[in-house]
Amino acid sequence: MKMLARVLVGIFATIMVLGVFTSEASAKKRKPKPSPTPTPAVILAASPQTAINLADWKLTLPIGSVESPTEIKQPALNTYQIDPWFVANSGGGVRFRAAVNGVTTSGSGYPRSELREMTDNGSTKASWSSTSGTHTMFIDQAITSLPKTKQHVVAGQIHDSLDDVIVIRLESSKLYINVDGKNIYTLDSNYTLGKRFTVKFVVSGGKTSIYYNNSADPSYILDKSYSGGYFKAGVYTQSNCTKEVSGLCSDSNFGEVVIYQLNVTHG
Repeated sequence: MKMLARVLVGIFATIMVLGVFTSEASAKKRKPKPSPTPTPAVILAASPQTAINLADWKLTLPIGSVESPTEIKQPALNTYQIDPWFVANSGGGVRFRAAVNGVTTSGSGYPRSELREMTDNGSTKASWSSTSGTHTMFIDQAITSLPKTKQHVVAGQIHDSLDDVIVIRLESSKLYINVDGKNIYTLDSNYTLGKRFTVKFVVSGGKTSIYYNNSADPSYILDKSYSGGYFKAGVYTQSNCTKEVSGLCSDSNFGEVVIYQLNVTHG
């Protein structure tokens, strides 16, 4: 009997060990695969005014009649968009597009889809002095297309009562600060289309400072006093049908900028 009991105990122990191994093997086989990391949702801008504050702006478009382009002012601008010239894009920004065959203003030979600074909820043209107060414009943007032949666009500028004062300009792959038609400081010598960047204009005490990509120090300071100042943002295409080669005078040949953030302050 004792011998039989020992045999039975041995058999039982063997069964228990095999059961443990089997359970562990089954558990390993049933080990769940890690869940894939979810792709972050893209927050879409339903309309331009949900992406950027358009309260104190008016819009000039590259459409309309000769030397009389369409202008959209407040309060109409609050609910306005027109594809493809001024429309919310799929990445939460606002697309500004101006084709080389677009309508121009009487004072320019180039088309634009561009905002002009206003005051009083868009009812009055902004006009300030570089020697009084502090005036700031911050733009988070990307230049996404250039004309095919003359590959130049303007993407942000300050005007005074007579002409442009200082301009952010891209020519082919060179992104630079332009004053009086000259490259006075290169921001990026190898800019690629679609690269997002920030630029901040700060005007105070007769000086205009340009800050690039959130730098704590200005890239350039213009020492110049002027009056009748105002900001502009969007795209000002620096080409037209006479500058482009034959066959490229069409809506499909354009300059384009996407703005993700646009803030203006005065103090």
